[in-house]
Amino acid sequence: MNTSTIEIPKVKTYPEVMFGSQKKRVGLLGGTFNPLHNGHLIVAQQVLSQLGLEKIVFLPDNLPPHVDHKDALPAKQRLEMVRLGITGNEKFELDTTEIERGGVSYTVDTIKDLQARHPDTDYYFIIGGDMVEYLPKWYQIDQLVRMVKFVGVKRTGARTQSQYPLLWVDVPTIDISSTLIREKVQQGCSIKYLVPSAVEDYIKEEGLYRD
Repeated sequence: MNTSTIEIPKVKTYPEVMFGSQKKRVGLLGGTFNPLHNGHLIVAQQVLSQLGLEKIVFLPDNLPPHVDHKDALPAKQRLEMVRLGITGNEKFELDTTEIERGGVSYTVDTIKDLQARHPDTDYYFIIGGDMVEYLPKWYQIDQLVRMVKFVGVKRTGARTQSQYPLLWVDVPTIDISSTLIREKVQQGCSIKYLVPSAVEDYIKEEGLYRD
């Protein structure tokens, strides 16, 4: 298992992050998924395999709590693309908690929801290396790091140091983003092999991202 743990400063430790060995171990991958692409699936599969998790749950957000608001497709279309993209992998699952709750999607609220429904499960929340420096700005982050184990996915040029406990996983560097997919479609370029075939077909059929 190719992982490493960042040393935690003595001034701020989180001894509560001690997961029971008898519990189920489930990974969580959140995001707007506008659209889902192959980079998401590669990250999910690598984390699943390297950490020996039971499954990866995809959590599309309703409204991301980012200062730089991103215009996204309606939830129904984003959910459908995730559903289409993960079909065929029995270890991947779609959860609509954040969409159903509505409003701004705060991760801490989602974890409370999931833990109430599944007290027998420990959760591993996956974040890209580029998100590590923003962790101090996450809503109720000090409470959140006591509730889940954060899994950092290494990215070229991204920081690998944090005041918070992180479990790092090496994943092949795939330079694909949802922004890139939207731009390619708008420019009339092919997105074949950048997204799952079913997602590519759905985008074409629905005429998404053309404007």
